[in-house]
Amino acid sequence: MLKNLILSASAIALAACAFPTTTLAQDHESHEHDAPSETSASGPALWQVSDEDTTIYLFGTIHILPEGLDWLNPTVEQALVSSNQFVSEVDTSAIPDYDPASGTPPPPEIMAIAQMQMSLAQLTTGGTLRDLMNDEDRAEYEAAMTGLGVPVAAFDGFEPWFAAMSMTQIAIMRAGLNASNGVERVLDQHIEGKERTALETVEQQLGFFDSLPMESQLAFLDEGAESLAEEGVMEATFQQMVGEWMEGDPVGLASVINDAMDDPVLYDTLLTRRNANWAEWIDARLDQPGTVFIAVGAGHLAGESSVQDFLEQRGIAAERIEY
Repeated sequence: MLKNLILSASAIALAACAFPTTTLAQDHESHEHDAPSETSASGPALWQVSDEDTTIYLFGTIHILPEGLDWLNPTVEQALVSSNQFVSEVDTSAIPDYDPASGTPPPPEIMAIAQMQMSLAQLTTGGTLRDLMNDEDRAEYEAAMTGLGVPVAAFDGFEPWFAAMSMTQIAIMRAGLNASNGVERVLDQHIEGKERTALETVEQQLGFFDSLPMESQLAFLDEGAESLAEEGVMEATFQQMVGEWMEGDPVGLASVINDAMDDPVLYDTLLTRRNANWAEWIDARLDQPGTVFIAVGAGHLAGESSVQDFLEQRGIAAERIEY
């Protein structure tokens, strides 16, 4: 399970792992009619970039989905099968699966990542995490921690980004959700024998958060704590996000995921600069023949400063494939 939870640090930042503390698994069962059906949805969006000897598919993912959601349509599946290279944000193929509830010690690969994360996340301001908050934000944070069943002082020695990510991971596990239902896990079943590469490393992704100014980290944590503390907010966000994704509506998806990042520093760090780097990678990859399937968090292919926007600046057109 831990392998699935670190599929992408940006997944958490963009609310792709935004779930309620206790009720989402049951809520999905009782509100199944709210989810888009296979017949009413056009399907998740897929784009194509190509020249005379190279084809690159761009597919936006959601890292955890409700169980049983049928989203892999024949067009997306054929694009994946026809590709000889699979590209994701982070390559987790070398990281073994591990369920913390198993009671067994984590594998060395998991321990190495955990130690790296803990090292980066140490708070060095001289006080505690809650000392950095104003009274209102501290009250919301402590309410969210209590709702998760976690002692309010549990993350006092860590930076705000680590507390935000940890709270989200706890909420996911308490909700009984498993990222084996996410897009990446399904795609993994179709890429055997293909060349695999990644746009970033786990260390780089954690570094994006660690490099944020403290003010931005605190704003990020407060937004998450507020959602966790307020009943029904994360359920509604999740349902809307999945609905827009299933409808293949990048504009609607951006309104759910990207527009929630009010802090321009956070937006620039987690979206704009990374999208620009990925567009540069795609531009260079077009110089080599072959067929490539790129799967990244859906927020990167939606809204302002998307990967497609930066490709357009380079004179490269990303064509939407209609189903």
